Amino acid sequence: MDTKELLKKVRKIEIKTRRLSDHIFGGEYHSTFKGRGMTFSEVRQYQYGDDVRNIDWNVTARTNLPHIKVFEEERELIMMLMVDISGSELFGTEEQFKNEVVTEIAATLAFSATQNNDKIGLILFTDDVELYIPPKKGRSHVLRIIRELIEFKPKSKGTNVAEALKFMRNVMKKKAIVFVLSDFIADDYKQTLKIAAGKHDVTGIRVFDKREEEMPNIGMVQMQDEETGEFLLVNTQSKTVRKNYSKFYHEKVAYYKDSFAKSGAGTIDCRVDESYVKKLLGYFKRRG
Repeated sequence: MDTKELLKKVRKIEIKTRRLSDHIFGGEYHSTFKGRGMTFSEVRQYQYGDDVRNIDWNVTARTNLPHIKVFEEERELIMMLMVDISGSELFGTEEQFKNEVVTEIAATLAFSATQNNDKIGLILFTDDVELYIPPKKGRSHVLRIIRELIEFKPKSKGTNVAEALKFMRNVMKKKAIVFVLSDFIADDYKQTLKIAAGKHDVTGIRVFDKREEEMPNIGMVQMQDEETGEFLLVNTQSKTVRKNYSKFYHEKVAYYKDSFAKSGAGTIDCRVDESYVKKLLGYFKRRG
């Protein structure tokens, strides 16, 4: 992709997702993810309805007028976006591929964090961590994250969620708001997730295509496994083949739901033909 085309894509995603974060998600995000506590801001004259527990008695005695201490929420939060860029993310039968939806969701979350003056970091992973961008503030930083989401070319096609979570734990010493965006067609991450969710505020966002849930009956088909690159001739007319595929897929989804539930982490399920806006808003409101 040439630079002009890339910038055009970045701008298009910025316009769409920034509008969403400005009008919808900024306030919801702020009320859902609270800061570390309250910090003293100023003293002002008491007004009817103020909490009498916040009266500053020294200033009140000096001025002969009641004054109160004003506190502000101490935010300075860190959001870490962990994005699965393995081969299976290139699947899509509707209007968008999974990775395109993931990019839009990540950009919307990043702009929501920016609105609240929070730092945003990025981890792109396959079966290894392929890129780490340390948390920073600002629009130009978010645009860099969007650029990487659009054009980064992974070295591997596999998926290892546990490896990515271990890396995140090692680099994030302070508590962070962590969003893991993946289709979660993966194994053996339950224990690592539990440890990560013990320290950080973790949410899994599962992005999937409805055609992945069941294998269609369309005869003999040559298929390529996006994660291994292997070509297979598959008889989709076979009930056993379709049943085994369905079992495999639904076992992975059940493992994801069970792992996140038992670790105390949140989940959002987003099908590519559904509105991720509604899914994110519903999640923020339930948590707020």
